Amino acid sequence: MIVTEKEITGLKNFIFQLNSMKDSVVVVEGKRDSIALKKLGYTRKVLEFHRFEGMIDFADSVSKYKRLIILFDRDKKGRTLTDKTIQLVQRRTKIDLSFKRKLRGITKGKIMFIEQLVCYESYLA
Repeated sequence: MIVTEKEITGLKNFIFQLNSMKDSVVVVEGKRDSIALKKLGYTRKVLEFHRFEGMIDFADSVSKYKRLIILFDRDKKGRTLTDKTIQLVQRRTKIDLSFKRKLRGITKGKIMFIEQLVCYESYLA
């Protein structure tokens, strides 16, 4: 995969902005997604959806956070999870999809799955 200087700079800014978010938590689908974010330099709390026992348990657990930054994958399953999360939690806490859109723009759509971000690790070290 060809990586441009603009992507590297964009991802550095992306991680910096994520780390700067107060009173928020990033939500990803699974462990590999969480690991990929950490390898890029993300230092704050990450919740893995698959560690919860279903959507209701997830919704009840995340309602204590002021802002949910959703970074589910861009496949059908990820879109479905995003839609269900919005339906269940939007009245309890603020949902932030802006980082998902930023990531798509930075990588020019090359990254469909958050775990694929590990391919940028050597560029951000």
